[in-house]
Amino acid sequence: MTREAAGAPVRVVQITDTHLFRDPRAALLKLNTQYSFEKVVELMAAKEANIDLILATGDIAQDASVEAYLRFGDAMQSFQAPFYWIPGNHDRRRVMENLDQYQDAFTNLVSLSNWQVIMLDSSVVGEVHGHLSERELIHLEQSLQAAQSNPQIEHCLVCLHHNPVPGSAQWMEGIGLHNDKAFLAIIDRFEFVRAVVYGHIHQELDFTRNDVRFFCTPSTCIQFKPEVTEFSLDDVSPAYRWLNLFEDGRIESEIERVTGYEFEVDHTSKGY
Repeated sequence: MTREAAGAPVRVVQITDTHLFRDPRAALLKLNTQYSFEKVVELMAAKEANIDLILATGDIAQDASVEAYLRFGDAMQSFQAPFYWIPGNHDRRRVMENLDQYQDAFTNLVSLSNWQVIMLDSSVVGEVHGHLSERELIHLEQSLQAAQSNPQIEHCLVCLHHNPVPGSAQWMEGIGLHNDKAFLAIIDRFEFVRAVVYGHIHQELDFTRNDVRFFCTPSTCIQFKPEVTEFSLDDVSPAYRWLNLFEDGRIESEIERVTGYEFEVDHTSKGY
């Protein structure tokens, strides 16, 4: 019996903000991002027996290098589950799109059971903040309209890199999605949108807005301290998120943090 026939939820894993470098020995604010990424991947391998979909929500590479993307893709392939990625502000879409080994990773619309996952590119070349182009907003609206008239689709999950609602620290003002109102206006028109998942601000958030769950997932490397005025790093460990998507639209979700390892970071830094 298939998992769908048995009524089992779709198991989704979100991994985000890996910030890998061309040189696997390189560090971001003293933290070796390759090492912390590998520890998160090891945790995924230990915890996740049946992954249906992996969502990589941006800032895969810190330096937009081919080598970083290939190492990330190779690690995801070890799970034998489809993975899809979107660029963050440190990524370069053109580099990602031109990787022959991972041409399928740039799929922007995925259907599983009675769920549809919509992937959006909020990156702006050379900028930290995000913006959804007219093309991306049209993709979102048309995908939701098509899903609304498709009897096989009952629920939608939307993914992007940048936070579409304000971050929890004052210094984050201005680095999120700049046309958030246009994005949220579309989301608000479709009652079957169940969740929005994102990264960018390197912390755990899980809240509800207009009956839609919003999930922000910690980075696999450095973590940003919440509820502060100035840029500050947190001491919590790297993590990934899992989501169970049920046929009736319910969502279960938790983050899994790496334990048993020390991750040294530069607490004197004023930014990166």
